Amino acid sequence: MPDTNLPCQSLADSALSTTREAGAEAVVIRHDWSREEVRSLLDLPFPELLFRAAAIHRACFDPREVQISTLLSIKTGGCPEDCAYCPQAAQYDTGVEASRLMRVDAVLEEARAAKAAGASRFCMGAAWRSPKERDMDTVCEMIEGVKALGMESCVTLGMLTDQQALRLKQAGLDYYNHNLDTSPEYYGAVISTRTYEDRLETLAHVRDAGINVCCGGILGLGEGLDDRAGLIVALANLPRHPESVPINALVQVEGTPLKGQEPVDTIDFVRMIAVARITMPHARVRLSAGREAMTDEAQALCFLAGANSIFYGEKLLTTGNPAAERDRGLLSRLGMRLV
Repeated sequence: MPDTNLPCQSLADSALSTTREAGAEAVVIRHDWSREEVRSLLDLPFPELLFRAAAIHRACFDPREVQISTLLSIKTGGCPEDCAYCPQAAQYDTGVEASRLMRVDAVLEEARAAKAAGASRFCMGAAWRSPKERDMDTVCEMIEGVKALGMESCVTLGMLTDQQALRLKQAGLDYYNHNLDTSPEYYGAVISTRTYEDRLETLAHVRDAGINVCCGGILGLGEGLDDRAGLIVALANLPRHPESVPINALVQVEGTPLKGQEPVDTIDFVRMIAVARITMPHARVRLSAGREAMTDEAQALCFLAGANSIFYGEKLLTTGNPAAERDRGLLSRLGMRLV
């Protein structure tokens, strides 16, 4: 029993710690979710769904903590892929100009600024189908530099071979991002230049190399509810759950084929956050692209539903993100803290 002579805040901290320690042991980790089960979760009455998700979140994490990552585009535009949502695809006229891979010193300057602003993880994204060997030395040097700053490192470089994954691991890489985007069935309506199996193969190479996986999806691509359930099933039934699960809302960009899609309903978005938390209890569920358009109240609901990570900074690769001051103000109002 907690010491009742402690101040109220200490009592609350003690009770939360006890609940988390006891609850984490009771959380069942599964890799055999059916689409029918996940669809049933998505269809739960909203208060019941949030209650279940919040209970699991509280059992596995401190619900007051939000992990902060900053994302930098280290090589922008000119991508040969045809992802229908992406302004960096070379075949779409979106106004994004192709650039060369950034210099290492310029990237590390951005990493220092991100750390000073409160980010604990620095993520670097390159618009490649897959990295060329001549670029690997430079990327590995960036990773080593970020690690030397005392930050976690993450990259997203497209498809990897097993040897490339090992090189990244040797450089000290903590996380590799490679999203599944949507369900296996709907994937072909969004991308034709690589297959779902290609993505799963890269994830397997990353896992085999001993790198943590960052893998999620995008809502608002024109998918149906069954496709959203299918995305969750694909993620939750991986041999090991991703350590980080970004849930994105499509940011519509003029010139991409998906411009003009119906925006994602806020309640539907929160439902996906909650179901991701229930099915992948120990993952960091991240609010990612599309957060700039969310109200503070919508983000608060996402945190209540189990989100506990955000991207911090005014740009995500080529699209907007809330200003750091807005995020700090919101988290302060909610009594939450950065980690």
